[in-house]
Amino acid sequence: MTTRRRRTAGRARPSLLATALAVALVASAPLAVGVPSGAVARHHGTLRVLSAGSLSNVMTLLGAAFKKDTGYALENTPLGSSAIANGVKSKTLQGDVFISASTSADLALEGAAQGNWINGYTDIGSSPVVLAYYPRSRFAARLTTRPWYDVITSPGFELGRTDPAVDPGGVLDLDALYGIGYGYDLPALLAIAHDQRTVYTEEAIPGLLQAGQLDAAFMYAVSAHAAHLPYVTLSGTRNLAAGYTVAALNGAPDPAAATAFVSWLTSPRGASIMVAQGLVPAKGAHFIRATK
Repeated sequence: MTTRRRRTAGRARPSLLATALAVALVASAPLAVGVPSGAVARHHGTLRVLSAGSLSNVMTLLGAAFKKDTGYALENTPLGSSAIANGVKSKTLQGDVFISASTSADLALEGAAQGNWINGYTDIGSSPVVLAYYPRSRFAARLTTRPWYDVITSPGFELGRTDPAVDPGGVLDLDALYGIGYGYDLPALLAIAHDQRTVYTEEAIPGLLQAGQLDAAFMYAVSAHAAHLPYVTLSGTRNLAAGYTVAALNGAPDPAAATAFVSWLTSPRGASIMVAQGLVPAKGAHFIRATK
């Protein structure tokens, strides 16, 4: 910027306007000390994220922090990970970044046969499947003192789970029901697994629990934590967990925003927010390149 100077007798002096601008610029400049790790240059525009519905509340926190650090607004579309992958492939969904709860959804977008929608993905953490419950449910006390699989078969118990056809978490829900049902010879659990009345969308379940319309529901711990819901672990099961990943989508409307977000999310700054919400961080997270 060129600053006009008024000629005076003798040496030229900075105008009052130039001096004021200089002071304002110094005062408004960000300090190098205290800049969050993972912060990038200020930008304008909107980043469009397609994320696993279990991260709906977490994405609100991430979006606010990302905008503060970078200037980008974040628009999130939460759905089941498999539903997102199908939507991307059919071109009914468009976004810059995909955050999945299962690598199976990533693999559905990799390689020439799948359309080369992503070049690979980065592990960002995991979260176990738990049974979250309404704290004022008449079954709440029993859930904390008895095996979960005994309580959810009680008469009048309202249970929620997700659809395995569109959400990898729904597959894990069935694994829990079938595993305990067959392993402990509990046909009532098998009946629940076949009852479509217990199926809800992943993004709707937290609100239904908070409103007391469900007594309990299968959720990832990170989702229950973000929704401030108590939960019990699924005793008798093992290795039932989401494996969260992030990937920039090829053909993204704003590839620069996608790159900035992936870099930010995998930095200590982004990771700290997710860990604070109960995500178990990935050990040595690194980019996993797509197979041809």
